[in-house]
Order: sequence, then structure tokens, then C-alpha cells
Amino acid sequence: MLLSWLPKSAYGILHEATRHLLRRPVVGIAAVARTRDGRILLIRRADTGTWGLPGGTLEWGETLRVALGRELEEEAGVTELELVRVLGAWSKPARDPRFHAVTIGVECLVEPPAKPPMNPLEIREARLFTPEEMPAELAFDQQDIVAVSADPADRTRTVLE
Repeated sequence: MLLSWLPKSAYGILHEATRHLLRRPVVGIAAVARTRDGRILLIRRADTGTWGLPGGTLEWGETLRVALGRELEEEAGVTELELVRVLGAWSKPARDPRFHAVTIGVECLVEPPAKPPMNPLEIREARLFTPEEMPAELAFDQQDIVAVSADPADRTRTVLE
């Protein structure tokens, strides 16, 4: 990496500032991650205290598939996953107040978390919820991503927002 001499925290700030200066949407991935018994994995965000889907933005040179595995491990301690399907792409500019994001929603099967979140300053905890226990609202309006995954009548539906 060209800026490998920078401390990781300084690189992160520079990276975020560059995205805002260039005024281009960022690409991210969000996972509706279910265990085989049907529980859904959510993470509690440290910045807002709200529950949300595990996921995040792609790193430079990274594929969506690699980002999915990295984000599930970093945020939720999940080390084993099986991709089920792509649910769609969500791109409403107001969805994320930090920046304009294009989020690819995916459904996957996971084993329960094997370890705690890697960065407690970003993610406070990861927890499995039964469908009945799910919070009504999720961070960044992600409940609509879960709804696409939860519709048993239409397993072929894909969203393009």
C-alpha cells in the first residue's frame, strides 16, 4: 500500500476524508446472517447504540465476497459462512447520514459467533435474535433488507433502490 507508513488510525481518517472530498458513493455490504435454526445475527453499534446488520464498506482492491467474510469476522466474530443469495442493492442517499452508500444486501448462513467483535469502539456486541425478538427498527433503515430475506412467498425477489 502506498501509504503504509501512516498509522492505521490516521489512514482511516484520511480515507474517510477522501471519500467525502471526491463526492462519490461508497460501496458496502450488509448481511442478513442466519444460523441453521433460523436466528438472525445483529450487531449493536457503539456510535448510536442501535442494532443493525453486520457489514461495512469495501476496502480498496477488495471483492464483495472477501468484504463479507472480513466484516462478519470483525464485527460479529463469525468465522464460517455460506452465501445463500444476493437480496439487492440499496442506494437512497439519506439512508446513511455519514455518506452516500450503495449497500449490497446478501443472505447467508452462519455458525454462531466464535469470538467477540474485534473493535469495541465500533461494535459493542453481537447477538442472535429469533424472528420474534427482532427490533422493529435497525440502524440505517436496514429492516427493509431483512424484510426481503424474510418473505417466504417470494424467494426470487431482488431489490434495486
